[in-house]
Amino acid sequence: MFTLLLFVLILYDKHDKITEYKIQIMKTPNIILILICTLFLQISQSQNPTHSSDANLLVSFPVIPEKKPLNSVEMGDWKSFPEITLDIPIAEGPFKPTWESIEENYPGEPAWLREAKFGIWVHFGPQSAGKSGDWYARNLYKSNKIAYKNHLKRYGHPSEVGYKEVLRDWNPTKLDPAKLTKIYQDAGARFLMVQGVHHDQFDLWNSRYQPWNSVNMGPKRDLIEEWAKASRATGMRFGVTFHHEYSWWWWQTAFGSDKEGDKKGVPYDGNLTLADGKGKWWEGYDPRLLYGIDLREYKGVEENAHHDWSPPPAGIFTNHLEYAKWYTTQWALRMMDVVEHYDPDFIYTDGTVQGPFTGNGTGTGIKANAMPLVMADFYNRTLQRRGEVNTFSIVKFRHKTNGTVNTEEFGVPEKINTDQPWIAEAPVGDWFYAPDFTYDSGMMIRYIIEAIARDGNAALCISILPDGSLDEGSIKMLKEVGIWMRRNGEAVYGSHAWTIPGEGEIINGKLKMLPGGALRKKHAEFKFDDQDFRFTIGKNGKLYIFCMTVPDPGTQLKIKSLGMNAKYLGKTIKKIKLLGYEGPLKWKQEADGLSVICPAQMPFETSIVFEIE
Repeated sequence: MFTLLLFVLILYDKHDKITEYKIQIMKTPNIILILICTLFLQISQSQNPTHSSDANLLVSFPVIPEKKPLNSVEMGDWKSFPEITLDIPIAEGPFKPTWESIEENYPGEPAWLREAKFGIWVHFGPQSAGKSGDWYARNLYKSNKIAYKNHLKRYGHPSEVGYKEVLRDWNPTKLDPAKLTKIYQDAGARFLMVQGVHHDQFDLWNSRYQPWNSVNMGPKRDLIEEWAKASRATGMRFGVTFHHEYSWWWWQTAFGSDKEGDKKGVPYDGNLTLADGKGKWWEGYDPRLLYGIDLREYKGVEENAHHDWSPPPAGIFTNHLEYAKWYTTQWALRMMDVVEHYDPDFIYTDGTVQGPFTGNGTGTGIKANAMPLVMADFYNRTLQRRGEVNTFSIVKFRHKTNGTVNTEEFGVPEKINTDQPWIAEAPVGDWFYAPDFTYDSGMMIRYIIEAIARDGNAALCISILPDGSLDEGSIKMLKEVGIWMRRNGEAVYGSHAWTIPGEGEIINGKLKMLPGGALRKKHAEFKFDDQDFRFTIGKNGKLYIFCMTVPDPGTQLKIKSLGMNAKYLGKTIKKIKLLGYEGPLKWKQEADGLSVICPAQMPFETSIVFEIE
């Protein structure tokens, strides 16, 4: 009876949670049952060869070589190492798993991205539970970090109670994607960037390749499915972000121990094995699928693990090539799993170099064609489902490749950038919740203006509380952004850059602009004056001028770039309108600039916008 029930579950479960079933099978002592079920799984796979994932579904965790002493092995030369071609079937279509095929077949930037311009970065997951900001999971294993101290207070020592227990206990009961999506839409956002998996390796969907996921433990909810439904219900576009490329070296702190104190030398829980889980709450869940394996034998890995931000030296994990290929394969399959089941409008990969698994930078460890393979599968599936490819792939820091969108983390480029579509991204405060951040809608609005004036888009993260809610300060801030966007949206949505991004004070030879970094107090207090302007061209063909502050009533503004002797405009101005103001304006186009007198009443906040015909 148990065997029959198992067969039915495997046959009809829409997410093919075979990994979970395998765990349950292996707990059963009946050897005949094991053999029968394994045979059935193999037969069910062979009957569905077109499924992009099934062929690799039962790839087992590879044998790991015996550890060598810390810092004793040189990384292999990444430049001479041949790129591995992954043997993963992809959806049928014109896109092949090469950059050349993607370049040739991709139709260009989707119209909806040009229209959207502003999105919300839903950077939320179990690391918010630490109330310690970004990279909590890694830093809780560093005794000099606030995350370590906070973890000791809330959970215990990481040799006994580590990140896996954070995953077990994390339950954001107030998380309501439908409610939040409406708040974001009212703020003027047109798309969501939703975190699928961070560097912590915890999948926030019903993952068929990672048993450490939000359906099996923690909230026991398919969060990506909830965000997808909420986005579609409101007409918002959404993408899913993946940050697990470099988890294998990011997690190396979990294999250490305290250097002093009562727990000196006691290994952290990253050193646990599957066998150690017998009789524990996590029995059947392999810690290696969460924390990875100990790679500190390679020179630079242990040292760099304790820096605030530093990948290991460029190179190949030459003693672990079988594991590296397995890891890269699982990385790709997890992304393809999301593409197949949730149909996102874009996918996002983190990093600092031209793409994942390049052998250098954040892609250190191996060279493989994983990224173009995932993208080819994504675009072919889009074509099958939608009849057109109106999706895109964000490959952080890959430049000038047709088919990819770039990002600018924290900052905005100084000059207009039309080389490829790009999204400026920054958090208000930190990427994961930490207390004492600054609430200021003005810095959010000015960040958006700086991005669109240079032909980009903007995506801002508003830290969600550990329980899944937004605090009152964040809600108020978003409402204020929404008021501004509704008044000035025609200068934002569908716009593109003018001839120059703006004019104003020049500092060290450069136009004064909002500083880089996460949006905090220094951004809220940053001063623009009534001579600082930014420009866009609306989709209606009109020129828009953003004054980066709200001048006093009756102030005379002078926009030098629009003077009759200026080289930029080349046309006579016929009409000027202040968005949100119905009365006539006093203005005059002179040789040295456009003079505009502000109205006697100026009931505006942050920035005013003029429309020029």
